[in-house]
Amino acid sequence: MRGDGVTMAKDGGDEADGAPRRGRPRSIETTNAILESAYALMATTGLATTTIDAVARHSSVSKMTIYKWWPSREALLIDAFLHHAAQMLPLPPVSTGTAASRARRHAAAYAEALQSEFGKVQLAVISECISKTGSAELFYARYLQFRRDALVEMIAAGQKDGSVLAEGAPEDLYDAIYGSLFYRYVFGIAPVTAAYARNLVDMVLRPKN
Repeated sequence: MRGDGVTMAKDGGDEADGAPRRGRPRSIETTNAILESAYALMATTGLATTTIDAVARHSSVSKMTIYKWWPSREALLIDAFLHHAAQMLPLPPVSTGTAASRARRHAAAYAEALQSEFGKVQLAVISECISKTGSAELFYARYLQFRRDALVEMIAAGQKDGSVLAEGAPEDLYDAIYGSLFYRYVFGIAPVTAAYARNLVDMVLRPKN
C-alpha cells in the first residue's frame, strides 16, 4: 500500500503502477535523489523544463534507471510531488486528538502550503496529467486516493464516537473542506489562510467540542 511516502516493492518494482519489475532492488538514496531533483526542478524552473533528461542530470542518475523505475514522466512528477507532500503535509496520527482537531491542523497546514511553491507545483502537475491523458485519474491514483481515504476514515471515526456532529457522508464532508480550499486557491476568490481553513472545518464537521 502507498502511504505518505513512495513505497517500493521488495523486488525493486513500483507498486503504484501495478506491475512489479524484476531486477535489483531500488536504492533508497538514489530514489530520493531522483524525486528531490524532480521536485526542485518543478519548483524552480517549471514543469516544461522538468524533463527526464533534466532530472537525470540534476540527480546524477542515468536516464535508463529513471525509465526503469517510472512508467512515464507524469508518474515521476506525481511521485516527486507525493514525496515532498509526505514531508510537508503528513497525515495526522490517530493519537493526536479528536477527528475535528486533527482535521483543523491538517486543513490549516494545507492552506498554508497552497501559498508556497507547493500550491503552484500541485496545480501544474494536475494540469500536466489532464493535458497528457485527458483526465486527472493518474494524479488521483498515485497521490490523492490514499490520503483522501485516510482522512475520510478519520471523519467517519469522529462521527462514530460523537465528536463530529455533521451527518453527511464522510466523503462529502472531506470534499466540502478540501474542494473549497482548492477552489478558492485556483480561482483566487479570496485568501486561503490557516484561520479560514480551521473555520471551514468547524462549519462542515460541526465538532462537539
